Amino acid sequence: MKNAFSESFVLLDALRKNEPFLHKIDTAANTLIRALRAGHKLLWCGNGGSAADCQHLSAELVARLSHSRRALASLALTTDTSYLTAWINDTGQSDHLFSRQIEALGKKGDVLIALSTSGNSKNIIAAVAAARNIGLETIVLSGHTGGKLAGMAELELIVPASNTQRIQEVHIIIGHMICEQVENAFLRR
Repeated sequence: MKNAFSESFVLLDALRKNEPFLHKIDTAANTLIRALRAGHKLLWCGNGGSAADCQHLSAELVARLSHSRRALASLALTTDTSYLTAWINDTGQSDHLFSRQIEALGKKGDVLIALSTSGNSKNIIAAVAAARNIGLETIVLSGHTGGKLAGMAELELIVPASNTQRIQEVHIIIGHMICEQVENAFLRR
C-alpha cells in the first residue's frame, strides 16, 4: 500500500514541476471554456475506468463542481446504455461504438475529450478520427507514450507512466483541475 502512495506522489510531483504539461492543462481548460462560450458542447468517451471518469467529469460540468452556476453542455457518450448495447448486439463492431455517436451528435466547434490509459483503444482512435473529420476540437488524455493516439489530437495530455492505476489517478486529477477552471470561468461575478 505504501508503494502505491509513493508511486502516485512521485508521478504527481514530477508533473507538478513540468511547466509544459501544466500549460497543456490550462490550454485544455481554455479550449473547453471557448467552446462553451460559443454555444458548443463537450463530448467525452473512454472505456472501463476511463468511461467512469468521463461520466464523473461530464457530470461536474452539467451539475456543478463547487459553486452555483448555469449548467454547461457536456455529455459522456458512455451513458446511453440502450444505444451501446444495441450497437454491439446488432453489429458486433465495438471499434465504431463512439465514432457513430460522434457522427450523430457532434458538430463543428464541439470538443471531444477522449480518455485511454494505453492510447491504443480502437474505439477511441476511431472516435478521435471521426471528431477530427467533422471539425470537433480533440483533447486526449492517455498514458505511457500515448500509444497509437499519439499525434492524433490537437492537444494531448500523456501521463508518463505505465501503471494503469497511476495513469487513471492522474487523469481524474487533471480532469478536476480542468473542470475547476471551466467552472470558475462561468461563475456570476
